Amino acid sequence: MPDDNRKPIKGRGTQTNPTGRFEPITYIPDEGIELATETRLFRDNSKTIISYNTSPDIPYDASLNPYRGCEHGCSYCYARPYHEYLGFSAGLDFETKIMVKEDAADVLRRELSRPKWKPKVLNLSGVTDPYQPLERQFELTRSCLTVLAEFHNPVTIVTKNGLVTRDIDLLQELARDQAVSVILSLTTLDNHLCNVMEPRTARPGKRLSTIQALHDAGIPVGVLVSPIVPGLTDHEIPAILVAAKSAGAQFANYTLLRLPHGVKEIFSQWLEQHFPERKEKILNRVRDIRQGALNDTRFRKRMQGQGIFAEQIQSLFRISRERAGLDKQGPVLSITAFRRPGEQLRLL
Repeated sequence: MPDDNRKPIKGRGTQTNPTGRFEPITYIPDEGIELATETRLFRDNSKTIISYNTSPDIPYDASLNPYRGCEHGCSYCYARPYHEYLGFSAGLDFETKIMVKEDAADVLRRELSRPKWKPKVLNLSGVTDPYQPLERQFELTRSCLTVLAEFHNPVTIVTKNGLVTRDIDLLQELARDQAVSVILSLTTLDNHLCNVMEPRTARPGKRLSTIQALHDAGIPVGVLVSPIVPGLTDHEIPAILVAAKSAGAQFANYTLLRLPHGVKEIFSQWLEQHFPERKEKILNRVRDIRQGALNDTRFRKRMQGQGIFAEQIQSLFRISRERAGLDKQGPVLSITAFRRPGEQLRLL
């Protein structure tokens, strides 16, 4: 177990690197040995880039991720356990060992060019943030957006990073075909909390100014209050929605904190380090909405929880959204403009 009294690692969301759940051997470093905290990059030579899911509570069934792992380092990230499938840890490895799909755009172009591809909305993100810091260097998300604009294939984007405004030219091109919407994920308006919980993300004010810039450019934009951490951030719901609406957001939704697999321990350790006096209250509140456990994997239950506290959050969010004048859903995106390069516009 990590020493919870150890000084936090600057720019990282966790200071622990637990053994992955699929690994038969556990490495225990000698006392005093520091964990590697610099970012290391690995080539990902995947032959496909579009992933599919059949989850009934996810609003898309196809997504693409140019990166695996995420430098943002959010302590609560539900995607951390995906790194264990690569033989890495859900802890520091997730935010320091990043898989880079250098030929993502070429692979995407091949997949969209195949006759069997039926145009549908793709979600650009889902496991990692497509605008994490490395995107400034590699521009893989921009290259994928270029392909999507070339094919006029609709896309939704979820991000915590203001870098999305760099690609306004491509987003406007897609918007002319009703083929894009952008969602800014906003957890808190508290800069200090954001700094320790989401260390390499854009600060709250930057995310609001990003919403404003997208709105002014004619890009459909909404806000996802996610995750709501019971006992820590739930009281901010009304203020977040008012701020998002003032910045130009058109729609809003939320998800509650999810702590699958090793994320339970990682987040608990983070609470012990940063909010020790509130740790048990927060974890108990999570248990209250998860039927006594710290996580609930059941479809249609995992995103919004159950019980009186979950109902209170749901009611507060609904009332606050209505008062702010925000829609519940984003625009319905269109596939009618889809065409493969060289093809005439299809009449559907």
